[in-house]
Amino acid sequence: MFLPGWSIWCVLLTLCVSACALEISGYDSDEVICSQGLSDCTMMDEMPLTVAHDDAVDVKNLTPHFKLCCKDRAPCTLCLVIDTEIIIHPDKTVEDEDHSGLDEEDYSEETRNPKVSVTVCYNTASTMPTCKKVEFTVNHTALTQQNHAKLSMVINPARVFYSSRVLFSSRLHREVVSPSLDEVCKQELWEHVADCEVPGLRSVINHEMNRVELQFADSNESLPSVCAQYEENGRCRRLNRMTIPLYSVTPCMCFQAWFDDDQISTRSPSCPFVNTGDKTDFIQRNVWQNVSVSVVQGHVNNNSSMLWWNLSAPCRLQGEVWPCHKDISCREMKGFRLQLANDRWSQNSKDQWEQRGVFEDINPQLSPCVMVKIKGMVHELGPFCFNNTDRCRWSLLIVGVLLLVCLTVLIFCLLRDFVKKWVWSWHHGGFVEIGGKPHVVLLSPPDVDTGVSESVCRLGSLLCNQGFSVSVDQWSRKEQCTLGPLPWLHSQLLEVNSQGGRVVLVLTRKALERAEEWTHQQKKVISIKGEDKGLPQIGSPYSDVFMASLCLIQANKQLGRAGERFLLVTFDSHPHSDRSLPELLQGLLLFQLPSQTQPLLTELTVGRTGRGSNRRTWTRWRAKAKEEPDQQKTSCCKYVGAEKNFETVKPLRHPC
Repeated sequence: MFLPGWSIWCVLLTLCVSACALEISGYDSDEVICSQGLSDCTMMDEMPLTVAHDDAVDVKNLTPHFKLCCKDRAPCTLCLVIDTEIIIHPDKTVEDEDHSGLDEEDYSEETRNPKVSVTVCYNTASTMPTCKKVEFTVNHTALTQQNHAKLSMVINPARVFYSSRVLFSSRLHREVVSPSLDEVCKQELWEHVADCEVPGLRSVINHEMNRVELQFADSNESLPSVCAQYEENGRCRRLNRMTIPLYSVTPCMCFQAWFDDDQISTRSPSCPFVNTGDKTDFIQRNVWQNVSVSVVQGHVNNNSSMLWWNLSAPCRLQGEVWPCHKDISCREMKGFRLQLANDRWSQNSKDQWEQRGVFEDINPQLSPCVMVKIKGMVHELGPFCFNNTDRCRWSLLIVGVLLLVCLTVLIFCLLRDFVKKWVWSWHHGGFVEIGGKPHVVLLSPPDVDTGVSESVCRLGSLLCNQGFSVSVDQWSRKEQCTLGPLPWLHSQLLEVNSQGGRVVLVLTRKALERAEEWTHQQKKVISIKGEDKGLPQIGSPYSDVFMASLCLIQANKQLGRAGERFLLVTFDSHPHSDRSLPELLQGLLLFQLPSQTQPLLTELTVGRTGRGSNRRTWTRWRAKAKEEPDQQKTSCCKYVGAEKNFETVKPLRHPC
């Protein structure tokens, strides 16, 4: 708040004080310095509302700036210095009312050396103005310039915030910006500034571990935070560990450390690898080894070709770039050499410094490339040539085709056995279920004699050797006694349904007679059904396995699935026609062994295809079975089917 008519100059000068412009002085309190011709200079605080106007002095110029005031070993503070140029009006220094009551001698002295004052006020945003009044005596005869004088006001401490705008107000308007805390802490005496307390950081090269270890000079309860950057003005990435691999260390690597718990975030910059000497030449080599150059061809509107290049490195480098013709050696194209300018470097997203350029009017038919010469390196880098993308695409296509062929051959070698089995099954009536093991239930006829029993056992052994899961009724007498014939056979059908396979019924003349008799009894039951006469007695399915199989064949035949689950085999040398079979067994596949052993194996493997039953393939099954030793036959004649808890299997009711 300022009253109009005050001789108070208002300064609205934008002055960004840099670190190098922040001077260090030895003032430790408020002081005023007057030029020659001014004496008895005193500075005092003045209330803004009581400021009086002195017409004897006009402010010609006002230059405010900041200094770092330090005296002896006392803490340094930020102080405000206001340099003022004034104009003194002699005719207004003494007015009539000012010398009333004075004698003649005093009046003469007052006239020769009048006492005048200058008041300067300043304030920051959202604060009340602070005014400083300077009183002094003017000796006109001692002034170096007529009616001109200078004085400097030192306000210590300045009592302003860092990076704040300070306003000086009156007829002229100017503004000064106080230095930031980082700028203050970059001074030589930053250790004496209370706000610049930062952790001391030092780096130690550990050659045995191939790393750089960061250590703090002072131990503190809270571990300081550290970030690393390439170049002092590069992006600083926060470090999560206190070790850095040696291959990442470069001469331009710098660190910043600070305490997170400080209200004012003050950081101490450190670049420990600059000018480290010959013992750390590997640090410079890290930069050279990470220089990369990419080259791209382009065209402008007049169809002239250009060669774009992009050079990236961890640090800004000095050197030269030029194009060349690629033949036995890379011959330089004269007149195109460019310098790597310091002001054209920029940092990319990977924190690499890169510089881009272009060579115009380059003939692409001459296979243009780029060479680089880095200052300090003995050898040149390059040539870096343009990659033909079309050629790369064809190369990638050829490599992809070769990989596909190799992968196909590898899969074929790994699945060779499966492929052979698939091809074999296709030629024998259908596709094989790869990896499956069908379950085969082998049922003996009711009149089992020694010859038939041995044949059934040999057939079961053959199926075992072919990889089938086999259950033979002769090998499962204990389970049949525990469950009963029909529940046992029903549990085997469940295995057939889950794993695939068939129930193989061995036929003899006695078996055909029993089947024929059972069929006639079934017809008689159907013919007299519903009459008052009692039903005739028929064979119970719980009497033996053969009767149970007939009952299940009839039940599946009514559902149209008998041919999918049951098939017939006979060891007789005389062939049987489908018409000579009982009506119940008609429609089921019949194989005569040993002449049709191979078709039987095909049918059990592939399933019913409608064409495998008429194939007759002679095998030496009988001779092979005779050559098997008795010990092997005995070892095979055991229960091969999966062990199950048949207590949960409910017996089927008589389907008749």
